[in-house]
Amino acid sequence: MSMIPGEERIYTAMIADDEAPMRDLLRARLQAVWPELHIVAEAANGVEAVELGEQHRPDIAFLDIRMPGLSGIEAARRLYRQSHIVFATAYDQYALDAFEQGALDYLLKPVTAERLAATCARIRAQSSPIREDVGTQLARLTELLEKKAPPSTGYLRWIQAQVGSSLRMISTREVLFFQSDEKYTRVQTAGAEYLIRKTLKELLDELDPDEFWRIHRSTLVRVEAIAEVTRDLRGRHMLRLRNYAGELEISRNHTYLFQQM
Repeated sequence: MSMIPGEERIYTAMIADDEAPMRDLLRARLQAVWPELHIVAEAANGVEAVELGEQHRPDIAFLDIRMPGLSGIEAARRLYRQSHIVFATAYDQYALDAFEQGALDYLLKPVTAERLAATCARIRAQSSPIREDVGTQLARLTELLEKKAPPSTGYLRWIQAQVGSSLRMISTREVLFFQSDEKYTRVQTAGAEYLIRKTLKELLDELDPDEFWRIHRSTLVRVEAIAEVTRDLRGRHMLRLRNYAGELEISRNHTYLFQQM
């Protein structure tokens, strides 16, 4: 792109993620922290990312790591010579050292505005948006993640909650419990409460049964959030959770879950 002396460069970008809400979230955050960035393409899988990347040749490619067709890393191998690669990943701390050992950029989902702003500022500060040593780094990253990454389970990882005019993405790791509330399901985290239209039955079919237990016909709790089980004066089993002041009742049909606790 030719530039007039003194004119600020206009960067272009592509977003690739197989979850539409995550694409929407990243696009909205990018528009907020870097309004001048021109998003020229969005892809729903790795194959589409390569095709659109080669067609539009964006300066920056934001790639989810786990995508159908081709993974983000496989797509990056095709695109890194023309685009600066930024991975968006749901991997937790166990894999982040794989990124830290190289100069690859990454964003941990759900992407925060502060982290995204720092990444964008770093890209703009570079003399060239494309790194010549990325091929070697991608090979090393693949090796490290293959050793450390657990197999994909296919279980639900994100909950979408409407908050006013915004869409909030909630990781299932943030959820303390789900509880039926008439036409809605209550989603309780340590810091907030949300209402979603997905039913408890739908959640039961989509959540990892080793991560969430049903303790009542109207309640699912995250196992790791459980602090203790007690009996009240009426003989009912009551559950206390970490980072939550209230108690949840355990129905008689589900007390067997805690016989060994």
